[in-house]
Amino acid sequence: MTSSTRWTLSPIRAVAAVALLAAVIGTLAFVAVPLPFSPVPLSGQSFGVMLAGALLGPYLGPLAVLVYLLLGLAGLPVFAGGRAGPGVLVGPTGGYLWGFAAGAWVIGLVSSVRKNQPAWQTLLGIALGGILVVYALGVAQLALVSGLPLGKALAVGVLPFLPGDLVKAVAAAAVVRRPAVRRVMLDYFAGRPTPPPED
Repeated sequence: MTSSTRWTLSPIRAVAAVALLAAVIGTLAFVAVPLPFSPVPLSGQSFGVMLAGALLGPYLGPLAVLVYLLLGLAGLPVFAGGRAGPGVLVGPTGGYLWGFAAGAWVIGLVSSVRKNQPAWQTLLGIALGGILVVYALGVAQLALVSGLPLGKALAVGVLPFLPGDLVKAVAAAAVVRRPAVRRVMLDYFAGRPTPPPED
């Protein structure tokens, strides 16, 4: 091989990567704690969204989220608390689910701009930036559907979740920074350039 780099992306690998991250998000949705003062539960989904965006980039990352949403729309109990169906997507918490796709796109877009391996602090900022997008769409639909004033929607739909999302962002940054994870997900699945084999 004469080229200095080779691209490992293939349709099969792309499908495998998208399916894997969609499954991760769906599995983390079962880690859900209802809050008595908010219609939005604490859940692990956002952690999976951070991973999807940071590991798969601005195209495959959101696609993994969309596959996850389609599974829930089809009736599989993959939304927080084992819920499913179109009613969830148009309900008070549906904006957060739509926001997951936008958040993964933002995280993936910022990640793809940095061609070199970014520092964990940068990844933390990427993850938090994506979650802010999720908050924006989630609070907008929460206020619209529930009829809550914007201030109240922020109080019940954002503030209780900030500490947990900070912890998840740190954890996601740590996972993505692990060499083994980056080698498998970025080089093999996501098709980032890798050195050619020795002749």
